[in-house]
Amino acid sequence: MASNEIKKEYTNGEITVVWKPKKCIHSGICVKTLPQVYNPKENPWVKPHNATTDSLKAQISNCPSGALSFYINEEKNSPHA
Repeated sequence: MASNEIKKEYTNGEITVVWKPKKCIHSGICVKTLPQVYNPKENPWVKPHNATTDSLKAQISNCPSGALSFYINEEKNSPHA
């Protein structure tokens, strides 16, 4: 993989959705599955706070091109730790 690959990240605080536009084949599965999250007519077009983490994980696993991926955010320096 090229180190200069473009990727964009969108988070709801718990999960971060990663989108790699050059891999995207625009199948529309993301928009059809979670239209409240994915809206290509808006900016930002990905709004992960509009769905649960489990819903996002399930939808991302169905991305045919692999353009969408995710990682779970780590809690950093929790004040109650």
